[in-house]
Amino acid sequence: MLYKKKFPLVVFLVPGLILMLVFLYEPFIENIINSFYDMTSFVEIPGRKWRFIGTENYRKLLRDENVRMALVNSIKMMGLTIIFQVGTALVFAILVSWLKKGQGFFRTVYFFPIVISATAIGLLFKLFYNYNGGMLNQLLAAFGRAPVNWLAPGRAFIMIAIPTLWSYVGFYFVILLAGLNDIPEDLYEAAKVDGCSKLEQVFHITLPLLRGVLCTCIILAVTGALKVFDLPWVIAPKGAPQGKTYILGTLMYEQTFSIGNIDYGSAIAFFMVIFGFLMSQLVNKLNPDINS
Repeated sequence: MLYKKKFPLVVFLVPGLILMLVFLYEPFIENIINSFYDMTSFVEIPGRKWRFIGTENYRKLLRDENVRMALVNSIKMMGLTIIFQVGTALVFAILVSWLKKGQGFFRTVYFFPIVISATAIGLLFKLFYNYNGGMLNQLLAAFGRAPVNWLAPGRAFIMIAIPTLWSYVGFYFVILLAGLNDIPEDLYEAAKVDGCSKLEQVFHITLPLLRGVLCTCIILAVTGALKVFDLPWVIAPKGAPQGKTYILGTLMYEQTFSIGNIDYGSAIAFFMVIFGFLMSQLVNKLNPDINS
């Protein structure tokens, strides 16, 4: 046994458990309860009692066009996250792992966007997309082209997806690079002796041995796509334009804090949790080796 005395472990574990119960699980349960009431305020006050309405908020959720748009956009964001965030990070990690020197430099460069506030990145890209004097339209003007409305309904979702995807590539890059560094170098040396090219080594050694780490990154990407909020809200608040950029996080925030529809926002939040759980379980089913 690594630890014969369990009491020190309990001393360190119990405070963390208490914090999770108080600030995570108890509010989560309260959120579920709130979704079954017609809430007139965040807390019950005399003269403004909450009225029990059962599953009315969930029936409304199923009929809401904005929820459908937000769900579709969230699913799109999941797919884009897996392909471009995890996929790009995997390519970068493999290329950097081939370097004998300079890995620390690339690790810092690619991870740097993570330490920048998402709000700051959102403001930066909002300036890029600005129709009057934005950087992208200035570049078009320099080549004699007409300015473009980058946040028009037909392209707005892609425009908010680009900075969202770019900002988290470094997060998965660091995880995947750590996984690559754990693969024994002897395997690559043996493959090189047998005449395997770099590309063949990737498909026959790197990807199979990196499967667990890669699947973990995919689960993080899927669940993380549901929690995206701040960057899209800064670039295109309240689903602008015409609700085309709604995702579940921004719709929930608008309903709860902008409109004051607290109970309906609670229902959307609970739906987000259930949907995220189901998607993570689906990824687990598609990748049975992740728990091995």
